[in-house]
Amino acid sequence: MKKKLIFIGAFILLIFLLLFGTFKLMNARTFQLFGGLTHQVETNQKVVALTFDDGPTKNVDDIIPLLKKYDIKATFFLIGNEMEENPEEAEKLVNEGHQIGNHTYSHHRMILKSPSFIKEEIEKTDDLIRKAGYTGEIDFRPPNGKKIMGLPYYLSKHNRDTIMWNIEPDTFYTDAEDQIEYVNDNVTPGSIILMHAMYDKTGEEMRALEGIIQSLSNQGYTFVTVNELQELKGN
Repeated sequence: MKKKLIFIGAFILLIFLLLFGTFKLMNARTFQLFGGLTHQVETNQKVVALTFDDGPTKNVDDIIPLLKKYDIKATFFLIGNEMEENPEEAEKLVNEGHQIGNHTYSHHRMILKSPSFIKEEIEKTDDLIRKAGYTGEIDFRPPNGKKIMGLPYYLSKHNRDTIMWNIEPDTFYTDAEDQIEYVNDNVTPGSIILMHAMYDKTGEEMRALEGIIQSLSNQGYTFVTVNELQELKGN
């Protein structure tokens, strides 16, 4: 009886450890089982990459002028079905010279999905990005940053990096001043900053964005795209 209880206890512990390990892997910002992953770049130069997830939406008409005001090129990870709804906004981002990345077609979390689902989500969005006129390398960012095995395996087979981030101000704060302070406290050369300005209806995200740009510029930072940042690795 005692041995049976020990066996049951060990089995429950094993299941718990497996579930915990899967959860940690699914949410890991700096590691995946297959292929390349970039969450920041080791560099001595004071550069950062501004990245935006989701959209495009009508907010593009507010984001573009702000970035243009400070002569910044950013990286936008766009959703396929939003590109279908707002094709002109996608084209505007391309025409302004920003880097465009793939954020899946439906924004479903890419875990426990079939290979065919993963393939369609990515390739359908790639086609829409090309239709918008973008000719550069198409990087990929998983919705909510979640991945386990199927997605990284697909990307590794197609020689594509997973682009994550190491600073996410609007994940923790809604107030613009708090977001700016968070970035100032955590930024390092080579940081990748994630923001969600596409659905901002209060203007707080735009205020945070401009405040972050001003603050980092005053500290001597310059802004580059993700691909440009990757080229500076080790320099």
